[in-house]
Amino acid sequence: MARKLRLQYPGAIYHIMNRGDHSEAIFRGDKDRQLFLETLGQVCEKTDWQVHAWCLMRNHFHLVVETPKGNLVDGMKWFLGTYTGRFNRRHKLFGHLFSGRYKALFVDGSGNGYLKAVCDYVHLNPVRAKLLRKSQKLADFRWSSYGEYLKPRSSRLPWLRVDRLLGEHRIPKDSAAGREQFEKAMEARAITERGEDPDLELPGWCIGSEAFRKELLAQMDEQAGSEHFGKELRESAEDKANRIIAEELKRSGWKEADLTTNRKGDPVKVKTALRLRKETTMSLGWIAQRLAMGARTHLVHLLYWQSKERKQQ
Repeated sequence: MARKLRLQYPGAIYHIMNRGDHSEAIFRGDKDRQLFLETLGQVCEKTDWQVHAWCLMRNHFHLVVETPKGNLVDGMKWFLGTYTGRFNRRHKLFGHLFSGRYKALFVDGSGNGYLKAVCDYVHLNPVRAKLLRKSQKLADFRWSSYGEYLKPRSSRLPWLRVDRLLGEHRIPKDSAAGREQFEKAMEARAITERGEDPDLELPGWCIGSEAFRKELLAQMDEQAGSEHFGKELRESAEDKANRIIAEELKRSGWKEADLTTNRKGDPVKVKTALRLRKETTMSLGWIAQRLAMGARTHLVHLLYWQSKERKQQ
């Protein structure tokens, strides 16, 4: 059965989201939300996860989780399965609670502001969803980690890690003064976010630098199997194909512009196309367009005669 590849490695950070089946409620009240957080605390204890942010809405949740041991899949299987079982027993229900597989977007934890962007996005969810009146502060929404950030360490949930987000806000210390600075910055952001689309989502499958994205694509290329699919795997395959093209251009002394100026059936292009067919999953149409070899049918014709010539040698 086809499924998305879950790339895991020690220290990975993910923005995790999941919705209720058919967009139905996954929290029917505050006791369910408390049960969810208790279960989250337990999975953190079992897996050594570090949570940087969370927000519980009526029919979905957001988590920003760091996995020091690279164990996202096993942890999420236990976490979602355990909460579903507890929810169903509490409400005398059975069956699925969540809609399909959870989303897990990669977050660049290099300290260049990507973690801040994701955590701020999560903390500002109640504002975009218009769950707070204009007169209310962001901290008046009880069911996100934002309020925990404003508490002293001794009163905070033990599995919430605050130092990295505060650091990206340029707050050097988890102190009363630092927490006040964080609150002022977030309340100012809340004012500007009130007119935003409540369903706004962060773009793409990866929030980070180009170098970070390419590192992930290389890892996916190594780990992907025929049963895997997903936008990021298509991007990984395309990234690999472009690396092969760059290698062949360099070997032939060509530049990128030479692909458009040299003839469609040039031997360099044919050789590159053959290698792409052998080493990647890119379609004939993609190869023909990328190498400026004309129509797909023309490429098929060229490859046919090339293979025929090789057999006769």
